[in-house]
Amino acid sequence: MIDLHYVATPNGQKISIMLEEVGLPYNVILYDIFEGDQHTAEFGRINPNHKLPAIVDHDPKFGGGPHAVFESGAILQYLAEKTGKMLPDDPRRRSVAIQWLTWQVAGLGPMGGQAAHFVRYAPEQIEYAIQRYTKEMVRLLRVLERRLGEAEYLAGDEYSIADIAIWPGRSAGGTMNIDLADYPNIHRWFEKIAQRPAVIRGRTADKLAIPQKYMNRKQHLSPEEWSNMFGDKMHRAVNL
Repeated sequence: MIDLHYVATPNGQKISIMLEEVGLPYNVILYDIFEGDQHTAEFGRINPNHKLPAIVDHDPKFGGGPHAVFESGAILQYLAEKTGKMLPDDPRRRSVAIQWLTWQVAGLGPMGGQAAHFVRYAPEQIEYAIQRYTKEMVRLLRVLERRLGEAEYLAGDEYSIADIAIWPGRSAGGTMNIDLADYPNIHRWFEKIAQRPAVIRGRTADKLAIPQKYMNRKQHLSPEEWSNMFGDKMHRAVNL
């Protein structure tokens, strides 16, 4: 059994979709990040970075006691290796899949997160920051568009953890006024993956759907919520 420590954001949905794709049984432990559920000492023992998602595998392939894994890219790779699914066996294609997975967690994800912060959360509209991060996000989307003009999926003709890493963020792109119609190759890829039964289950089943409060195009956080997300409580959590 896998414990999925989860919040219904694109990062969380990467893992719920993956678990549905590989058919592993899992238990959802739901967190409210606005309320600061992620800042407990107990969760810090699972993920010392106090971010969601994380998993605890109670039956790891290598034996021994329960094994915790944090960081979405590491979790995807761990589950792929545990099950022998969603990662190509061919070494060349496997390398390509891991490259695009790394591209998402090191580039598209963080740049999109920074753009979302300054556009959606920041109390003051800082034009330089908005332009800096939105332009870089658009540049990265053009990289993705070009790749998907060359191949059906990120690793080639095989759906993999690279696609699972990227797809949920594009699903939430409407919060940043991103129209996939402007990117026809991404749009084709997105719509094909959206029809997969495991993807549907992994983002709509009980506890997995994104609450509306995370989807507002402009977020107005209370002082307590701000502290939990970006302020003193977030910074103090690592000292618990």
